[in-house]
Amino acid sequence: MRERVRGRWGRIAPAAVMLLWPPAGALAAEAAQEGGGIISLDLSLVVQVVNFLVLLLILWKLLYRPLVAKMEERTAAIKKSLDEAEQARAEARRELEENMAKLRQAYAEAQTIREAARKEAADEQRKLIEAARAEAQRLVEGARAQLEADVRRARDELRREVGDLATAVAEKLSRKSLRDEDHRRIVAEAVRSLEGRPS
Repeated sequence: MRERVRGRWGRIAPAAVMLLWPPAGALAAEAAQEGGGIISLDLSLVVQVVNFLVLLLILWKLLYRPLVAKMEERTAAIKKSLDEAEQARAEARRELEENMAKLRQAYAEAQTIREAARKEAADEQRKLIEAARAEAQRLVEGARAQLEADVRRARDELRREVGDLATAVAEKLSRKSLRDEDHRRIVAEAVRSLEGRPS
């Protein structure tokens, strides 16, 4: 639309100037013949004012409007660039804050994992110590039970041997036949005397 208006004024303006120019030139020649002063207040002044206004209108239509439009376009482009730069700056600031938040979260998670690993290691160490103590206790109790069983077996064997030995000694000494009751009594006394002694 602007191109059409500019093209139409581009054709009309030179035609208007051509139409108004010859009368202005003729009026100026007449004024010079009459002997007017520096400024003559006659019809030529009116024609000059009209010519000036037409020229001003043509310049306004052909130069001023496009210049203003171009300046507005440039102002809009600069404003758009500034807005885009501000948006980019805000986006960069937002991304930086997000990255910092993610970094803080990663540090917190690492700290949590580290604490969990420490706690798990401490729990595992405690369990291992408890298991070692229980195993040591079990081994001690097993050894104690084995020792007590060995002592009982040794006592039983010793009793048998002492009984056999006492019987053999008694038979050798007396070389006489003892009655079974006497024999049992002597063995029981020998066993009792052995049991009374500390082991």
